[in-house]
Amino acid sequence: MEESLWGHLPVLLRANSKESIEYVLEALWRTRKTGLHSSERRIIQDMLQLQNDSDLDPLLVCLRMLIRKCVYEDTCKDDIPKLFPSEVLPELQKLLTLLLHKFQPVWQEDVLKDQNIVPRLKSMTWNMANMDKESNDPSAVINLKLQNDARFRSGELDVKFQLATDSLEMMLKAMHCIRDQFSTMDEAPNGH
Repeated sequence: MEESLWGHLPVLLRANSKESIEYVLEALWRTRKTGLHSSERRIIQDMLQLQNDSDLDPLLVCLRMLIRKCVYEDTCKDDIPKLFPSEVLPELQKLLTLLLHKFQPVWQEDVLKDQNIVPRLKSMTWNMANMDKESNDPSAVINLKLQNDARFRSGELDVKFQLATDSLEMMLKAMHCIRDQFSTMDEAPNGH
C-alpha cells in the first residue's frame, strides 16, 4: 500500500507556490489530533486544483506519514531524501526535504510540550557569593546539571541561579514538603 501512495505526491506540483505546500504541511501538523476540517480540505483541494475531494485523501495520508517519520523518528536532514522511493520526482523530493527540515524543530518542540517531558536532576553544586564583600545579604549560587531524556533533544543542560537568604528558606520549606509527601507515599500500604 505504501508504494501506491507515493504516486499521489506529484499532485503537490499543481500548487502555484512553495507557500501553498507549506500551508498544506502546516495544516496537517496543526490538525494532527483532530483531522482536517472540511473547510480546510476545500482550501487545499482548490490550491491543488483537484476535482474530487476523494483524490485528496491518499496525498494527505502520504504527507502525514512523511511528517511522522521526520518528527518522531528524528530523521536528520541528510536522511530525509532517503524516505522517498526513487519514483518520486527529484524536484519534489528536494522541495519536501527542504520544507520538512524547516518545520522539524518547531514540530518536535510541539511534541515535547504535548508530552510535558521534564528534565531530571543529574547533579547539583553550590558556592557562596558575596563572601569577600561586607554584604548584609550573602547568597549562594546553585549550579544544576539537568539530563533531558526526550527521544530527541536529549542531552545535558546547565542551569545557574542565585539564592538570597529569604529565597533559600522558601526553597527549603518546599523541599521539606516534597520530602514529607514522598515519605507518606512510601509508607502507604501496597496491598500485602
